[in-house]
Amino acid sequence: MSPARPLPLPATAVGLGLRRALLDDLEQAPPGDIDFLECAPENWIGLGGVMGERLRGLSARHPLTCHGLSLSLGGSAPLDLAFIDQVGRFLDAHDVRLYSEHLSYCSDDGHLYDLLPLPFTDEAIRHTAARIARVQDRLGRRIAVENVSTYLTPHAAMSELDFTTAVLQEADCDLLLDINNVYVNAINHRFDPVAYIDGLPAARIVCLHVAGHYDEADDLKIDTHGSAVVAPVWALLEHACARFGPRPALLERDFNLPPYADLQAELRQIRGILDAAA
Repeated sequence: MSPARPLPLPATAVGLGLRRALLDDLEQAPPGDIDFLECAPENWIGLGGVMGERLRGLSARHPLTCHGLSLSLGGSAPLDLAFIDQVGRFLDAHDVRLYSEHLSYCSDDGHLYDLLPLPFTDEAIRHTAARIARVQDRLGRRIAVENVSTYLTPHAAMSELDFTTAVLQEADCDLLLDINNVYVNAINHRFDPVAYIDGLPAARIVCLHVAGHYDEADDLKIDTHGSAVVAPVWALLEHACARFGPRPALLERDFNLPPYADLQAELRQIRGILDAAA
């Protein structure tokens, strides 16, 4: 099933998270390894000097997407309009194809430095969707929101699937589908990850994420982006692409970085899945 609007990148594009520890590898990566890069704008806005030059060099070679960390779309504190304007200038300066944020909150009187779960209620749907719509209006572009990993739910008057789809509809925004987060939440909250994926609105899915996690216990998984992608997550990626068709897909790895050759192998696995579904 094709999306209702053109995708921000080719459907079979494969990406890697832009991390400073990977700069040397990314600058030396052979053609064909990476089709796009993704960064958190908060980590790069205002950077000049050598780091700014390296970012400009990479964004000239590879299309850039941005995945934000601090809009706090579901929060109660007022949106930081000055920061949103900063982000907008960064997106324009680097011709960013897609800007996404998390379906969560991360601030109150100050920044809480974590992505905290929202209650699954009608009030939270209306509140969060209104803030997403305001961000889109301020930026003059559509954004995508990402399903986040959670370990508890403050109040669940509905399922995560119903909450997510309602926010997407109410805000008229897109979805960055994090496959690992689906798996983590399915274990932590005991739901069927395949049914979750099958219930999503395919036309709103504009990008996919895959990552590794930490096994705290058989029934508790912690989203870390610090290990290799596991077999059940690869299987869910295959299922999603078979059901919806391929979407641009990105490998997230934030710490405990392996040799670049190991990341290349995971990138090739993503590419194989996307190509098979094309």
